[in-house]
Amino acid sequence: MSTTPLDRVPPTALALAAIVSVQLGAALARDHFEAVGSLGAAALRLGLGTLVLLVVLRPRPWTWTGRAWLAALVYGIALGGMNVAIYLSFQTLPIGVAVTVEFLGPLGLALAQTRRWRDAVWAIAALLGVGLLGLQATGSLDPVGLLWALLAGLCWAGYILASAATGKHLPGTQGLAVAMVVASAIALPLGAASAAQGVAAEPWLLAVFLGVALLSSALPYALELHALRRLATRVFGVLQSLGPAAAALAGFLVLGEQLGWPELVALGLITLASVGVTLGARRPPAAKAAVDRVEPS
Repeated sequence: MSTTPLDRVPPTALALAAIVSVQLGAALARDHFEAVGSLGAAALRLGLGTLVLLVVLRPRPWTWTGRAWLAALVYGIALGGMNVAIYLSFQTLPIGVAVTVEFLGPLGLALAQTRRWRDAVWAIAALLGVGLLGLQATGSLDPVGLLWALLAGLCWAGYILASAATGKHLPGTQGLAVAMVVASAIALPLGAASAAQGVAAEPWLLAVFLGVALLSSALPYALELHALRRLATRVFGVLQSLGPAAAALAGFLVLGEQLGWPELVALGLITLASVGVTLGARRPPAAKAAVDRVEPS
């Protein structure tokens, strides 16, 4: 399989860059949910991201094997379900709570796949951190919104496994482009009407969501696909604990949202877990690294 410049970058660095990109995109989009609706935002994010990837990557799926097609299809279903479900949860839940509940998916995957006591310690530290963030929610929580967030978490765990499988069967990011087509096919029928209505009223929103698509879909998914070729999925799952922390920091820097002491303690726990996993994965023995990479298949 041919190499790319991204293959020379440490996989943990790619995963962390993807997290930062996603949360910057979320901060950019947050003020515009009212204009296009939550499903409209998901449709614009996935639809525009798909167009960008198809133009840039120009995949050739007619040359794929049946196994490669199946991997890309499952990848796309998980990707579309993750985006649609989390945006539906945003309708009735605070975004911080929804993302915290969603994170139970990759965290559960990390705990299920752990083979060393150190990985379990870092995963538990991350769980404490996201739990503390979730406790900051005030008032009653909508059970339907919680179910949507849990479904998004399950799709997120499936996305991690499917992304790793797709990276093994297809070169470069061709699988991502086709998976995005599948994900868009899920989101567009649900959100196209509200998206079109919002863009018709304010055409400049198209440029905003093009930026959201690049930051929240096209760029991070490409980075994650490359990272998961060389990174154990359990390590990747714990690294995702930086998601709620990055969201809180993006809210502070971009939207002016303030952080209290509980949030700062939570960010410290989450950062500690991510740093611990990153350092532990830096120089694994060659044989063990190979086992880690093929474990999920």
